[in-house]
Amino acid sequence: MTRERLDLGKLGEDLALRKIRRMGYRCIARNYRCPLGEVDIVAEEDDTLVFIEIKTRRGSSLGYAKEAVNARKQRQLSKVALFYCQENGCADRRSRFDVVAVNLEGDRARIQVIKDAFELSY
Repeated sequence: MTRERLDLGKLGEDLALRKIRRMGYRCIARNYRCPLGEVDIVAEEDDTLVFIEIKTRRGSSLGYAKEAVNARKQRQLSKVALFYCQENGCADRRSRFDVVAVNLEGDRARIQVIKDAFELSY
């Protein structure tokens, strides 16, 4: 992955994290990695554990984000979430998957949080 793409992803994650914190989420882990893959953010909103995938683009429509997390990516994120819950003793907690779309146009950032973007899939 190119340095420019890594920097874009980091900027998108930083902006997304600020947005969800303003919405009342509490970040538990950032870039959680396990043998099965990675999830961008693990957070809590009220009594719900939230696994968040962030999609950052320059000059794209916000509508791409939900479609960008295709069935293969949903299965991979589901496996990571199950591993996280087993590893942290929280398999009985309510959980969901959110997608955050970050669209950068010049100096402007548009951010959309799609709550409950998809169901557990494995």
